[in-house]
Amino acid sequence: MLKILGRANSFNVRKVLWTCDEIGLPFEREDYGRGFRPTNTPEFLNLNPVGQVPCVIDDGFVMRESHAIIRYLCSKHRATQLFPDDLEERQKIEAWMDWVAYDVTHSMRGAFLGGQLKEPPWNNEWFVAQGRKDLTGQMKLLDEHLVASGPYLVGKAFTLADIPMGLVVNRWFSLAEVKRPIYPAVAAYYAVLTERPAYRAHGRNGLP
Repeated sequence: MLKILGRANSFNVRKVLWTCDEIGLPFEREDYGRGFRPTNTPEFLNLNPVGQVPCVIDDGFVMRESHAIIRYLCSKHRATQLFPDDLEERQKIEAWMDWVAYDVTHSMRGAFLGGQLKEPPWNNEWFVAQGRKDLTGQMKLLDEHLVASGPYLVGKAFTLADIPMGLVVNRWFSLAEVKRPIYPAVAAYYAVLTERPAYRAHGRNGLP
């Protein structure tokens, strides 16, 4: 059985948990990371040299990096409704996933880790302000895209791209001390995702 090493309240672990539920994949999970078993031990670093969660083990094959993991799971288990074989459609999905992994994640370090959790070194005043500004602009871009091409990221169907973005949107609506402009299409996207049981379990579940 698939084994997931990582705390269930981790932003990146939740991507894997949500994906598993969407494709009906059973798993076992063990708590690792902040507040639980450490990830800087020789045992864990032997599995994942960067010392982060999630770390996923599939029949002895060890994986790291949440987006790479969920692409692998969909490919292996033929979840083509989420991650199609068509390379052009797949590229659209991966482009949104990479945007979340790089640009949006960087913004959230300032807006959430620094601004909300007050975690050093992200709680630098300039970095927090810049993160909030950048994230607000990115949500505006998302809103405009959804107006033109929604209700989901790549059109009418839910795909793997919506899993990282769905967690971002949940965090966006959870941010304190941020003046959120009204983005109707983003709000509608949040609502349509909430209709999915797996999103309610692992995304919009009371955690930011």
